[in-house]
Amino acid sequence: MPKDYYKILGLEKNATADEVKKAFKKLAMQHHPDKPGGDEKKFKEINEAFQVLNDADKRTKYDQFGSDFESQGGWGASGGNWEDIMNAFRNQQGGGGFSGFSGGDAGDIFGDIFGFGGGGRSRRGGQQARGRDIQVDVELDLKEAAFGIEKEISLRKQSACDVCRGTGNEPGAKMEICAICKGQGQMVQQQRTFLGVMQTVVQCSACYGRGEKPGNICKHCGGDGVMAKSSTIKVKIPAGIDEGESIRLSGHGEAAPHGGGAGDLYVRAHIKPQKVFHRDGPDVLTESEISFSQAVLGDKIMVPTLDGELKIIVPEGTESGQLIRLKGHGITKLGHTTRGDHYVKIKIRVPKKLSRDVRKKLEEIKDEI
Repeated sequence: MPKDYYKILGLEKNATADEVKKAFKKLAMQHHPDKPGGDEKKFKEINEAFQVLNDADKRTKYDQFGSDFESQGGWGASGGNWEDIMNAFRNQQGGGGFSGFSGGDAGDIFGDIFGFGGGGRSRRGGQQARGRDIQVDVELDLKEAAFGIEKEISLRKQSACDVCRGTGNEPGAKMEICAICKGQGQMVQQQRTFLGVMQTVVQCSACYGRGEKPGNICKHCGGDGVMAKSSTIKVKIPAGIDEGESIRLSGHGEAAPHGGGAGDLYVRAHIKPQKVFHRDGPDVLTESEISFSQAVLGDKIMVPTLDGELKIIVPEGTESGQLIRLKGHGITKLGHTTRGDHYVKIKIRVPKKLSRDVRKKLEEIKDEI
């Protein structure tokens, strides 16, 4: 059945070329198969309609012949290859399709692929490289993890040059506008494809995206703006952090050369193995051993907690494995001020050897206990 390309794109027959492009961009972003919820069949249909209506000659023939357009050339004569189209989209996204798309400007993405849009982006300085993220491990005991602590961490990393402060320029010398990109920090690369001219904005390789270059290269760092240095940083470990969890310190990673932004530092927690305390999220578990008589008659015993030793009551008739809850004596919940609970697991100690008198007494009362 003949297809209504105007209807597919949601347009009237008198739609302008600009309206055709806008309608295609909107629908293609919505139905692209590499995007969650995408529809490959629908996307093919949208692309087919765009290839005809975006070409003045094909559109004229389509308007003239109507339902006979396909049999007289139409889409099949255009030489369009579906795999090439899909690869063009995926290559534009670095091989990952739309998996990294998070709601940015659709016009920027489709403008680069199809050659429309891309205007109004001139500015001093392009997108510069960002420094490398780094990770360090910090070892904590359970009390430090439970209540939080400030730790001093030593590391060696690429940092901004002390002399030029990361500019790569000798102090006092002026920065010069880059003659290659004319101060824009970026260049437009064009490539002709079957879809038309594809253009991509790339960082200027001469000024590394800054739009300007050192007038006098720093002798200390050779113009890179970075050097390997050892440094010490104080890190506040939050109360309640657990094994393997990390703290991100923005801008404390490695500095990028040529004045780019610094990466982030990730501090990952490792909790030392504990002999007495066993952690279960915000809760703590310990075991306490009592005698058979204490279990039967009840008693008061001292137990270790994160707050020091506490006296607790063992009720009469306590059974082995029974838990006694100490409310609010556990670990601070991460991001909160409240604490979990401490549970004391009771183990009844059964004597292996009994004196003759004790055995005789137990024999007398065994039916009662």
